[in-house]
Amino acid sequence: MRDRTWVLTGLGVFVVVVLFPALYGVMAGADPAPPDVELPADETACVESTEFMAANHPALLNEWRDAVVRDGEWSYVSSTGATFTMSLTGTCMECHDNRETFCQRCHEYADVDPVYCWDCHVEP
Repeated sequence: MRDRTWVLTGLGVFVVVVLFPALYGVMAGADPAPPDVELPADETACVESTEFMAANHPALLNEWRDAVVRDGEWSYVSSTGATFTMSLTGTCMECHDNRETFCQRCHEYADVDPVYCWDCHVEP
């Protein structure tokens, strides 16, 4: 029973390590509110619904990239039946023209760095 101290110390460290994420979340408090982004004043609808775009715009932009670059397709038909040109700078950035007040606020909140987008595209 000489190892009792080491066993109890090891169990204590294990418990702390396992419970740390949950305890940290409780101690840190609630998540901060999502940022307010500046939406285009003169537009009433986006390519898809706001909820869809908030959750799926990275996948949509990747699909657009693949369709344009690999397949030569430039037209996107939305769920409402409207047709749009598949272009980050020509379609998305036409309405959301200020990257700092629209894109960056959400990306900083989500701690996401969309570096690869701006490797090819330039801001309007």
